[in-house]
Amino acid sequence: MPSVVGLLEQRELGARRRVDELREEADRVQAELAVAEREWEEWVIARSRVGEVLGPVEETADHARTGPARPTQGQVPVWREGLDASVLSADYQRILQALTDRHRLHQGPLTCQEMAVVFGLDAVPAKVEALRSKAKRLVARGWLAERQPGRFTLARNGSGQGGGS
Repeated sequence: MPSVVGLLEQRELGARRRVDELREEADRVQAELAVAEREWEEWVIARSRVGEVLGPVEETADHARTGPARPTQGQVPVWREGLDASVLSADYQRILQALTDRHRLHQGPLTCQEMAVVFGLDAVPAKVEALRSKAKRLVARGWLAERQPGRFTLARNGSGQGGGS
């Protein structure tokens, strides 16, 4: 007859396996979600760009004074002279700030795994992939550079982004 402790150990092992399986599933779903969100945001941006191209060209005095509307959550505008990081959502600003700090301290580029650790996140695939998606979007829009695959740094575009300001 099995002992009570032995039975408890078997149940504990079964429960631990179930938790591990669910964590793996959650990581997979988070990674898929990050990809789906990126695709969705790209379609939103594409629709917005088409609207800009097909819309009226006139610039109102109010628009000239206040500048363009702040992008919605998740949208990253293309960097241009005079555009401040405050137009970005908090997640993107956080990435820029981490890389600005690294640049100021002459520490070089960051990988997404290193970013996750800097931000106090578990460096699990879902978190790392979500950061990678955001970093790639910042690269595509001119805020960051990826001179080596997977290693992100500030873009050197005269924005002050790469100038250490």
